[in-house]
Amino acid sequence: MATGNELTDRVLSGDRSAVARAITLIENEHPEAISLLRLLFPHTGKAYRIGITGPPGAGKSTITNKLAKLFRAENKRIGIIAVDPTSPFTGGALLGDRVRMTDVELDGGVFIRSMASRGSLGGLSKKAKEAADILDASGCDIILMETVGVGQSELDIARAADTTIVVLVPESGDSIQAMKAGLMEIADFFVVNKSDRAGAEQAVMSIKMVLNFKPHQGGWRPDVIQAIASDGKGIDQIRDMIIKNRNYLESNNILQKKREDRIAGRIRELIVERLHVEFWNEERDQMLAQSLSKIIKSELTPYDLVEELLQNFKQQSIAILIKSS
Repeated sequence: MATGNELTDRVLSGDRSAVARAITLIENEHPEAISLLRLLFPHTGKAYRIGITGPPGAGKSTITNKLAKLFRAENKRIGIIAVDPTSPFTGGALLGDRVRMTDVELDGGVFIRSMASRGSLGGLSKKAKEAADILDASGCDIILMETVGVGQSELDIARAADTTIVVLVPESGDSIQAMKAGLMEIADFFVVNKSDRAGAEQAVMSIKMVLNFKPHQGGWRPDVIQAIASDGKGIDQIRDMIIKNRNYLESNNILQKKREDRIAGRIRELIVERLHVEFWNEERDQMLAQSLSKIIKSELTPYDLVEELLQNFKQQSIAILIKSS
């Protein structure tokens, strides 16, 4: 089994089995995952990341499939991360988007990976961003990230992608209302898919009306594209809008800032994860368990206990530093 430098070299050469193995190590939080990511990170930053989100049944997988086929016609290498709901039995991806991407599933220039959301509230697997780094390092030009679209906070995909597309259907009246609170802020543009259905024009008008009441920073204003993805209609316009958005971001130095913010956010996540692991040891677990009855009786507040736990953590950390110096 290839690990360490050998696996890194194989990923960098674009070896598909090595890429699959590397993503599996990341998903399973294998002890070698961090060292692998550390070796691969200097080779990232070349791929353009496109986020595709929206409610279930809007046709996100079909649009992802058709976009991948279009980009492949331009001789670009494509990575697809399709985040599915988590199976309550296996913890794995429930739907398996590969079965819905028939146009590109056998294309050697396309790597498709279904990942489980595993409870992530943003519709994006916690490990999907690291999987995107692996695909980036392996030589992908475009990475398409399709989220589970469960109607919860979608800020996750906006932070992980360079361009974010929100896909809706004419029947998404409730979704359009929900957009006012969240999706409006993250979309670089909208796609009303299945626009041959009744109500498509009204849906487009509703979205544009909401957009007109939203303040926009800079010169980019989100547009709305009508599509019938199953027939390939509108896919060219979606591709063109992605290119237009990319050109805007690059020419205004916004893309670099977005990527810096992405790295800063990831560092914060890593710190939180590491501190969580280091904080909860046997001693502090016991402190928590022993204090619960006092809190129930109002003899102690949760805030007092938090201060005690933090003080204990600080004292142990200082003791370790003194011992190692």
